[in-house]
Amino acid sequence: MARLRHKAKWLDFLQTMQASLTVRQSARDVGVHRNTSFRWRHRFLAWSKNDRPAHLHGITEADETYFLESSKGARTLERPARKRGGSATKRGISNEQICVLVARDRTGQTLDFVTGKGPISKAQLRECLPPVLDEDVLLVSDTNASYHYFAKDAGVSHEALNLSAGTRVKGAFHVQNVNAYHSRLRQWIQRFHGVATHYLPNYLGWRRALDTRRLDSPDKMLSPLSEYFHRQR
Repeated sequence: MARLRHKAKWLDFLQTMQASLTVRQSARDVGVHRNTSFRWRHRFLAWSKNDRPAHLHGITEADETYFLESSKGARTLERPARKRGGSATKRGISNEQICVLVARDRTGQTLDFVTGKGPISKAQLRECLPPVLDEDVLLVSDTNASYHYFAKDAGVSHEALNLSAGTRVKGAFHVQNVNAYHSRLRQWIQRFHGVATHYLPNYLGWRRALDTRRLDSPDKMLSPLSEYFHRQR
């Protein structure tokens, strides 16, 4: 972990990350400058976005959630600045929002993908899902046509639920696990008052690590961090 100082404070800082504190709260609790707190956060999160399961198995649910595009921290903006996250100027899903595709199997293994602005497309699904889906997987989604055409082209078994018509469960098929994950993710991320889109993959990795209890102690977090930075040398 080259060029990171104050090694004696790392475990205390990781404790604040386990508690999901903001940059300023972490800086205050550990006794470092807020810029140091920000820099440490993203150095320590560098491993998390790649700490992912290799494949999803069996019944796998997929759905999207959306976050307002944010240039938080940027020196120049192509639009007027928002306060504390702000809100979109357009109704519904638009190119002001960043799509995050989440796929989750029934064992709790979760993968997420930042696909870009606006609604998910068949091409984006083809880019994200085939490398991580087992051959015998059964994909469950809502009735978004992109999933239908992706599954047909990719030869993936697919079950679609018409949520808008009130069909939330069809036998063993539902998307309640992935939607519950969306809810936890969105509720958790609100505390940061708008996450810069550039850093969104880091926060997604952070949330996955918390959700799978990979961060149940600072010591456990420090071990994979050391291995990650050793590989980067």
